[in-house]
Amino acid sequence: MQRIDAKNLIDRIDRDVIFDTRSPAEFAAGHVPGAVSLPIFGDSERQTIGTIYKQESSTAALLKGLDFAGPKMKRLVEQATQLAPEKKAIVHCWRGGQRSAAMAWLLDFAGFQIDVVEGGYKAYRREVLAGVNDPSYHFIVLGGQTGSGKTELLIELAKRGEQIVDLEGLANHKGSAFGWIGEQPQPTTEQFENSLFEVMRKLDRTKRIWIENESRGIGRVFLPVEFAQRLRTLPLVNISIDFDLRVSRLVETYAQNKSELKASFEKITRKLGGQHLKTALEALERHDFRTAAEIALVYYDQTYQYSLDRAKPGQLIDLDFDSQSRDEIVDCLIKLDLQIEASTLSSLTGTKNTNGTNQTRP
Repeated sequence: MQRIDAKNLIDRIDRDVIFDTRSPAEFAAGHVPGAVSLPIFGDSERQTIGTIYKQESSTAALLKGLDFAGPKMKRLVEQATQLAPEKKAIVHCWRGGQRSAAMAWLLDFAGFQIDVVEGGYKAYRREVLAGVNDPSYHFIVLGGQTGSGKTELLIELAKRGEQIVDLEGLANHKGSAFGWIGEQPQPTTEQFENSLFEVMRKLDRTKRIWIENESRGIGRVFLPVEFAQRLRTLPLVNISIDFDLRVSRLVETYAQNKSELKASFEKITRKLGGQHLKTALEALERHDFRTAAEIALVYYDQTYQYSLDRAKPGQLIDLDFDSQSRDEIVDCLIKLDLQIEASTLSSLTGTKNTNGTNQTRP
């Protein structure tokens, strides 16, 4: 049995079995990607032990813990053997304390080769937050009005060998009041951060990385404060797509369930205005999804422009597209030679504005 630090744990995520001995609720709130929940105590058992620790003594809490854990020992070994048939695993709890020590002792006694994480999940979380806030990543922010297909462009960029971070994919949400439609349940913000770090740590930070322009909140998930603030200062490539094309894309994406669309429109009642909401809901009732999408898009275009006017990116490149295909847009993006420090656009010819932006029409 050996003790390892959080950095060693991170290096081994993709190849070793990781047992998380915390309670199911702790695991659900956030865990190391790929880790397996192997709790010593259930949620109510952990709460009971904590209460005894506070109201009586640490000894009484320990004895109650043994009462809970003792009958489970056989099952825990059997479960661990099934999950790690080579009998080699990493174990951690919240702070690298008694729960991981107890599990390590049990599995070591059962013939496992066990490494225990010093500082536990708490130490891992410190590495996560330091990693996502690392300023050395060379991000290029891809912006554009709602319906521009930015996520699809990111995916195509990745297919072409470019590095990307898909924030909406990690958050299971497309960002707007309608962004939850057709998506899986969102992770917790903590788990989102863990997944974001897992993506980022595998990237080459010396090369450009495309990331979508997002507000700090993506549905119920929030970007780390420092990370979100830094995105606002980075080079921003802002694409403009024809309004009708964007409407068509929204209809294709969201015209699936009338009740979900109605609920989403009602979320923005105050911002949309009563008459616009009434018109949109009437359009939905007659399955006129295009009219409803146009109403939503006018609102979101105004919101995006307001946000863009307030932003102060390190460099702003405006690219106007009419009817270009996704492949043609991606070709243009790949040709962009953005020097983050020098703020130059060398591979495409643009006209520098007095406000420090580059305007380019492919």
